[in-house]
Amino acid sequence: MLHYRGPLRSNGSPSHKHDLRIAFHSQLKRLWSQPPLVEYKNLITPPAIVGDYYLPRPFGPFVFLPLVTAEMNVVAELSLVLLRPESPGHLITQGGDIDNRLKTLFDALTMPRHANSMPPGVAPSTEQTPYFCCLLEDDNLVTALTVKTEQMLETVNDPTIVDLSIHVRTRTTRVTIGNPIFA
Repeated sequence: MLHYRGPLRSNGSPSHKHDLRIAFHSQLKRLWSQPPLVEYKNLITPPAIVGDYYLPRPFGPFVFLPLVTAEMNVVAELSLVLLRPESPGHLITQGGDIDNRLKTLFDALTMPRHANSMPPGVAPSTEQTPYFCCLLEDDNLVTALTVKTEQMLETVNDPTIVDLSIHVRTRTTRVTIGNPIFA
């Protein structure tokens, strides 16, 4: 379960998306340090033979480590609970319409693809090396999405503030010797 509390803007800037990415990185880094993922060091070790999986993806000064990749034949199903300061049912709101906020979120859950997807001059911190952990290699690997919105009863001054829980279920599209932990 991933969690985020803070601003979630419609049509978020590269800087805003990167801030979200950082929030998810620390949670995913912890996931990689626990069983069963910690037992699969081979996924982050350069391949000894052709055909071995290797998940790190260099991008500028960063090396991203996506959990869900096409190479591993793994997809994700996401179930979101989005608490926001608006009344229930107001999908187009002062905090931003839901679909554009979700687009910002998906971009933040995904490793960047283009140089303009990152803030200019950004470099990894020591906490983000050797890997910057992210959920998705590509948002096309999301095969199911449910979104439940509820009213945040707490008073907040910024209408873009949300409290978001993301339940992630991974599954394989083709079982191989190296991907049973994702089934």
